[in-house]
Amino acid sequence: MSHTLMDKIWASHLIHKFEDGDDLLLIDRIFLHERTGAFALKSLETKKLSVKEPSSVFCTIDHIVDIKPGRPNLSRMPEGQGFIEAMRHSAKAHNLKLFDLDSPEQGIVHVISPELGIVQPGLSLICADSHTCTQGAFGALAWGVGTTDLEHALATKTLKLRKPKNMRINLDGKWLEGVSAKDAILAIVSKYGASHGNGFAIEFAGPATEVLCMEDRMTLCNMAVEFGAFTAIIKPDQKAISWLKNRRYSPDNDVEIENYVAALFSDKEAVFDEEINFDVTSLKPYVSWGSSVDQSAPIDSLIPQVDGSEMPALDYMTLNVGTPLLGLKIDGAFIGSCTNGRLTDLRRAAAILKGKKVAPHVKAICVPGSSRVKAEAEKEGIDKIFINAGFEWCESGCGFCFYAGGETFEKGARVISSTNRNFEGRQGPQVKTHIAAPETVAASAVLGFITSKNQKEH
Repeated sequence: MSHTLMDKIWASHLIHKFEDGDDLLLIDRIFLHERTGAFALKSLETKKLSVKEPSSVFCTIDHIVDIKPGRPNLSRMPEGQGFIEAMRHSAKAHNLKLFDLDSPEQGIVHVISPELGIVQPGLSLICADSHTCTQGAFGALAWGVGTTDLEHALATKTLKLRKPKNMRINLDGKWLEGVSAKDAILAIVSKYGASHGNGFAIEFAGPATEVLCMEDRMTLCNMAVEFGAFTAIIKPDQKAISWLKNRRYSPDNDVEIENYVAALFSDKEAVFDEEINFDVTSLKPYVSWGSSVDQSAPIDSLIPQVDGSEMPALDYMTLNVGTPLLGLKIDGAFIGSCTNGRLTDLRRAAAILKGKKVAPHVKAICVPGSSRVKAEAEKEGIDKIFINAGFEWCESGCGFCFYAGGETFEKGARVISSTNRNFEGRQGPQVKTHIAAPETVAASAVLGFITSKNQKEH
């Protein structure tokens, strides 16, 4: 019988099938951050329960931490310091590995888990954060959970849940210069709708997926939750194995790893509940125009005709049907997040910013995805390119991505951003976020209005 990649990993972790249709799965690794992890650990302590296998649990401080350069050991968020101190206390009490603010391994959970080799092909991995699906880029079954499920998994290393359906998205064609995985996923979500992936585990496949670097694969999988999906996964290949090699928590038995990874693929005859074929050859840079990810369009298009349900989004964005996206004046630019805050993203943006200045009216912020990304970028001189262009070069964290670190743009500012969500107020009170790829953010920051790397005139 033929199976999908997700089927195979699911079966290898299946402990029990319940009469109600749910399954009990073994959870290999758990990642915690201070915003939800501290709460789950505190709840365990209240119930006098312990962590089943402390060596399989990893913690970071990323969500509500200050990202200002030379940040203090504090949170600007009201009550944020309590979460940070609670995480430190509980991690120590349960003997869990914590990547604290003074650690060179600190960073956004979905960035440092691959960096440290904590995610591995074929593993099951959870975190109480919806973008945990990012790590499916390495052929792992990784998904976000609520704090109740997180607490259960911490105490038992298992989780009761319903198996998702299988969807395959085949990317075909040739990537054009200046077009990236971020543009592809924005195009797919806008074409099919933000809830089209509900109940599915998505496998990204096809030749245009296989040629992507690991960072771009992570971007694709990261945004799967914006499609409504349970998670996303990509068949691990030599590129994934090489990327994870010699990472701190990677196994050191190469032969055993490669033999195992070689079995992680969807069988040729495997049946998917839905398949989508998407050719990237004619793809253009995409940018969001509304307050939902599926409200996105090619950068050189006009804001499309909307129905009544979408009018509040246009009102919030203070835009009208028929307005060109290209040339829309911006007040801010942001590069960072678990979607596009990796070294490759910073290199691409720096290539555009080198020797240029950000427009005087634009507040430009760069937040590297981890302390390691920041250090490596500084070693390459990327920080100087950003700073000389007029960007603020910050410490790693999630704060500017979802207005939880106490920093934001001016009230009502129009911002082009490499993040993954453009909900109302996501980056601050009345801030209007236009999601785009890092290249588009950098090019727009320089000119002071929405543009792309490929755009010659407006």
